[in-house]
Formats: sequence, C-alpha cells, structure tokens
Amino acid sequence: MKESYHPFRSQKAKETYLACYDEHAKRWPIALETKMVKTSFGQTFVRISGPEDGPPLVLLPGDSENSLAWIPQIAELSVDYRTYALDHIFDNGRSIYTRPMKKPSDFVQWLDEFFTALELNNINLMGFSYGGWQASLYALAYPQSLNKLVLIASVGVLPARLEVLVRGMIYYFIPTRFIIRRYLYWYNADAVKKDETTREAIDNMVNEALLSFKCFKRRSFVPPTVLTDKDWQNLKVPTLFLVGENEVTYSAQKAIRHLNKVAPKVKTLITPDAGHDLAIVKPEWISNEVLKFLTNQ
Repeated sequence: MKESYHPFRSQKAKETYLACYDEHAKRWPIALETKMVKTSFGQTFVRISGPEDGPPLVLLPGDSENSLAWIPQIAELSVDYRTYALDHIFDNGRSIYTRPMKKPSDFVQWLDEFFTALELNNINLMGFSYGGWQASLYALAYPQSLNKLVLIASVGVLPARLEVLVRGMIYYFIPTRFIIRRYLYWYNADAVKKDETTREAIDNMVNEALLSFKCFKRRSFVPPTVLTDKDWQNLKVPTLFLVGENEVTYSAQKAIRHLNKVAPKVKTLITPDAGHDLAIVKPEWISNEVLKFLTNQ
C-alpha cells in the first residue's frame, strides 16, 4: 500500500481511471466543494453541495459505485440540504484506503470517524443497495447521531436470490466485457428497455466497471449480512425503504410484507416499472419521496 499509485495497479492505471472519472464528474449539475477526510481506514473523498446551513444529508453509493452515482438526484436533494456524497473508502473512486475492510463493523467505524471528522450530527443518512446495508448498520450502532434513515433497494433486507449470488461471482471473477454487459443488462433490465437515455446509462456502467477491474488492485468483499427481525425492531431512527417492483436481488413484494410485519414503523414504498435500477429509471420519484419523508409530509 506504499506505492504512490495505491490503490491502483500502476501509475498508468491511476491516470487512466482518474481521467475517465473526472470526465464523468463534469456532469455534476450544481456547485460543489470536495474534501479528503482522514480516517483510520484512509482518506475518504467527498463531494459537498447545498446551503452551508442546511441539514446534513449523507449519501452512500452501492457496491462498485461512487459519489457520481447520485448525479440524477443531487440537484433536487441539495436545494435545502447540505449533501455529502462519498466515494467509499474501499471501492472505486478517489478515496484511498490504508487498511482493508474485513467485517461489517468496519463500515460502522469508518462512517463514525468520517462524521466525527466533519463534526456532523443529527444526520440524515441515505444509502443505495450495499450502501443502504452500511447505513442500516450505522443506524443500529449510533441512532443518537441520526435524524432519519433512507434505504434505497437496500441489500440485507432478505437473503439474496441464488441466481444473484451465482451471477455476481461470475461477474467478479471473470470480468470480461461480455460477462459484465450481460450481468448489468440483466440486473438493470428496466433501464435497458425504458429508453435510449437510460440504456446509455447502463452502457456507461459497463464501460466504467470494465475500466475499474482493469485499473484497481483486487479487493476483498465483505458479504452483506441479513438484518434480523430483532434488528429491524431495534431500529430507533425513522426509516424510509424504497424499492422497485422488479427488484432482482430479492422479491420486492416479500420485502415490503416482511418489513410491514416485523417493523411497521418503517415506511415502505414500491414503484412500478423499475428494479434495482430505480435510481436511473425513477430519479424524480426517489427525490420527491425522500424529500417528503425528510420534511414529514
């Protein structure tokens, strides 16, 4: 980890990836400042937008994503909120880890150190997919630090389907363009078929995933745990769970029924014609529902 180009495979790989990353970052639609925040796991890169006196809204991306995944929602979310979009410390992006994540509690420690460094409190915490799982772990450990919790297509609600696990393993261990494209087209089927713009977004995901596999050193993966009924019942933070009806990871309908049964205080909403790609297919719906929830409408 002492190479100047860490966590990339080489200096050339670093330059190649960051050039593409920075080109993508030009699509960020509003004013921002960026910071590198020191934690015991390394330096965390964050994009900060919105009014300086706005309530904090922290955004955690999904696995293999980074802060740029929030481009479709960031303008609306940042009107009244001070948004903090993170590049995960142990994933693709500009963050630089100095020690690896090995267990679920590492994510909690990392987030707490990040919030402490920026002196954030009464935080609204929102996570997508793998980031939603991390957010839920933090909410269970530090409810006193949070105001509200938003989980979008969060993993860890129900066990993942076997097909997801099998396809995911092939994707990670044999990352050819054919396999990456086939996996992401399958996982984001509604975006592929909706229109040219959303299909282009998935094609861009394919290119970015292929580039990341080529440029970054291999990292271990901490499998998400499934929250128990007791976990959901012990969740003290007001929580919103959003999911697309065609969610691939698990049955969206079963997830809604399960949460309504074991944790009726969790607000659950499901949207048609979207799956795990709901952030691409239904960005306005997400922004509207999140803002209504945060303002108690």
